[in-house]
Amino acid sequence: MPTATETRRRPFVRDILGRSDFAIISELVEPNTRVLDLGCGEGELLQWLVENKSVEARGIEIDPRKVQRAIARGTSVYQGDIDQGLTDYPGESFDYVILSQTLQETHRPLGVLREMLRVGRRAIVAFPNYGHWSVRLSLLWTGRAPRTRCFPYQWHDSPNIHFLTIKDFQFLARQEGWAIEREIFLSGHQLGRILPNLLAEVAVFLVRK
Repeated sequence: MPTATETRRRPFVRDILGRSDFAIISELVEPNTRVLDLGCGEGELLQWLVENKSVEARGIEIDPRKVQRAIARGTSVYQGDIDQGLTDYPGESFDYVILSQTLQETHRPLGVLREMLRVGRRAIVAFPNYGHWSVRLSLLWTGRAPRTRCFPYQWHDSPNIHFLTIKDFQFLARQEGWAIEREIFLSGHQLGRILPNLLAEVAVFLVRK
């Protein structure tokens, strides 16, 4: 039998495709629903959802090489810039619109979020938390742009444009009148509920209008 110490160390969240946020997203998505994944990369998550949740899946990705690889997987993905909006889709075309680890890379994050909630009944948004203690400590200790496990880039070659914290997103949701149905906070594979803006590395929100 495992010891008490081993039990405490056991991860609370498993990996899917090597990412714990994908595991959370997979639990939030109901079977047999319509899903749009923005910034879907090579379509790994879409393929998993199709095979395991029987969803009707679509994806948008800006990198043409990743689009080709996604199509080779058999997923329905087209090349597009989500900063330009989702005008190809009428309102509530999908049950879920997913944006995972991409919000901070968009030029118009508020516009993207509004479009997500226009074309989807619910939005699932995951992002790295810039309020994590390691980011704060790195800035305080070095006096330079923070580099941490979630933000490993040099300031001049980072894909991240807008840095946000959990509190920033919660405040925006209240300001826009969105309802947060679920909020899940991760530090590695551990679920966190205490002081998430300080202790969580990644946040996953399920939001509706």
